Amino acid sequence: MKIHKFSDVQSKDIGEGTTIWQYCVVLSGAKIGDNCNICANCFIENDVVIGDKVTIKNGVSIFDSIYIENNVFIGPNVTFTNDPYPKSMRDSIKENINYQRTTICEGASIGGGATILPGIRVGKNAIVGAGSVVAKDVPNDAIIFGESAKVIRIANNN
Repeated sequence: MKIHKFSDVQSKDIGEGTTIWQYCVVLSGAKIGDNCNICANCFIENDVVIGDKVTIKNGVSIFDSIYIENNVFIGPNVTFTNDPYPKSMRDSIKENINYQRTTICEGASIGGGATILPGIRVGKNAIVGAGSVVAKDVPNDAIIFGESAKVIRIANNN
């Protein structure tokens, strides 16, 4: 494990061979697998699980209830959301908010600048095009692109 000296990594549950670059914040409850690459300027909250061999490029925040399986690529400045009704200054502990789980399944790739809404499942080996807004679940092996992204075809992964 390699953690850059300019990062604030509070979690003790980080796998072997993982690199966390400068200006990252990883909270104590986060779980990060083996051989991951967490690039500069990332934020990882408590109720987060990141599998093995995951690449998270610069400028990505992974909030509570977001689960990323093995061999996933998250492009630069991807936006994950976890609250369908966000409010300023809300006390989520007092309000007992249970965020919907967002799951990025094994082998998926999410292009830079995409936005993933709460409670979404991006299927196994799916590809989300750069800048897409994902408001519905993405099937396994689908390639999607655009605002309110739709399946454009199913990849043949033989």
